Amino acid sequence: MMYNSIFAKSFSRYEQKKLGYGAFVGCLIIVLSLCTVFKPYIGSIHDLKLKLYVSIDTKMLMLNETSSFPQIASVEETETKKMEQGCFSEERTNFCQVQGDIRVHGKSSSVYIVTPETTILPENSSWTIRPYARKDDAEAMRRVREWSIKAVKDGMKFPQCTQHHSIPAVIFSTSGYIGNHFHEFTDIIIPLFLTSRQFNGQVKFVVSEMRPWWISKYQAILSKLSNYEVLNIDKDDKVHCFPGVNVGLKRYPKELSIDPQKYSYSIKDFRSFLRDSYSLKRVDAIKLREEGEDENNKNKKQQPRLLILSRRRTRSFTNTAEIANMARSMGFEAIVMEAGGSMSNFANVVNSCDVLLGVHGAGLTNIVFLPENAVLIQVVPHGGFEWLAKYDFELPSKNMGLKYLDYKISVEESTLIQQYPQDHMIIKHPPSIGKLGWERFKSVYLEQQNVMLDLNRFRPTLQKALELLHQ
Repeated sequence: MMYNSIFAKSFSRYEQKKLGYGAFVGCLIIVLSLCTVFKPYIGSIHDLKLKLYVSIDTKMLMLNETSSFPQIASVEETETKKMEQGCFSEERTNFCQVQGDIRVHGKSSSVYIVTPETTILPENSSWTIRPYARKDDAEAMRRVREWSIKAVKDGMKFPQCTQHHSIPAVIFSTSGYIGNHFHEFTDIIIPLFLTSRQFNGQVKFVVSEMRPWWISKYQAILSKLSNYEVLNIDKDDKVHCFPGVNVGLKRYPKELSIDPQKYSYSIKDFRSFLRDSYSLKRVDAIKLREEGEDENNKNKKQQPRLLILSRRRTRSFTNTAEIANMARSMGFEAIVMEAGGSMSNFANVVNSCDVLLGVHGAGLTNIVFLPENAVLIQVVPHGGFEWLAKYDFELPSKNMGLKYLDYKISVEESTLIQQYPQDHMIIKHPPSIGKLGWERFKSVYLEQQNVMLDLNRFRPTLQKALELLHQ
């Protein structure tokens, strides 16, 4: 309105009309001139059809297929085009994702991004990635094979395709802390879900350091994410060509978690995906009624199901039978089972339960299969485990829509008291052991300790679980 007013005051109506016609003709001449100058480059820009993802710290700029990648930097540079790198460095993972002419050679652990001859490559046009989503852990990453991603111009020396694929690929490693159920989910399975779910099955998994037993263990999940057979890439001398590739996996920094504001999915979406993958029947845990609340069902006995996770080696209950008997006397249907064996069978057992009880450890990862509003009781051993208990299972379980209780054992409930005198630093001052490093802490409090629950002391925790099932 302000600009219209100034324009009206400065010129007569006839002069305004003449200026309008002149401006229109001038703009038309400029547009036609620009089309003539840039015509040779428009086709090559469209043909490449690469998507560029640029990461600075953890901030991402995405240019879509119709934007300028490769781009003409200025009018003076119209003979060449400029390419930016497409790799991310985030808090706990590194990954690259590009689309175009992608060539993967497994034997040399190399990925080639082929671009037109007119592309200007940056000075550093190659990157290295260990495709396992725990980059801050040197011990885990030491076990993971390194891959190189190289941007090359058409006409340069690079391997020719020997096998073509019509779908994109996701390259990831099954090394690191494989064999630990917790790390398999938080470092591989959940990141793989985040990275590949968007493709609706139209994606090829290319696995480095592939263990056949691991593929078999998680076949139900893998086959839900991809409609194609997994490719064991390490010793493959073929050159596999794809229209796009993700090298490495996306990951939210917190354990067993997904940030729905950053990604298109939440941890509840992941749990729903697991229910579909393993045909789990229960969405919600039992909701106990107060006495006399439902006269129509007074003859129907309500009995919440409690799963007590047993362990063979360390951090196991030494009085499991007594715990189960006490739970039964309180109205639970109590079962005792060790995690392992068939994933499908165990997932269905966990899903059939309303309360899961276990000592802090990888077995508690199976909370992902519990129904909504079920209760997790985490038994926290002696040794200052509170921080591990909180970040590994307490916070994730609450985000999953579960109810959470913990039970911190007394030193008298730890078998360490049978191995060390009362005045030993391991017993009276665990922080001093923690200062000696993680390996020392682990060797004592994770690997030497079992738990004998004081039933009278623990009973109120079970009673609280019953109360939560009423809510």
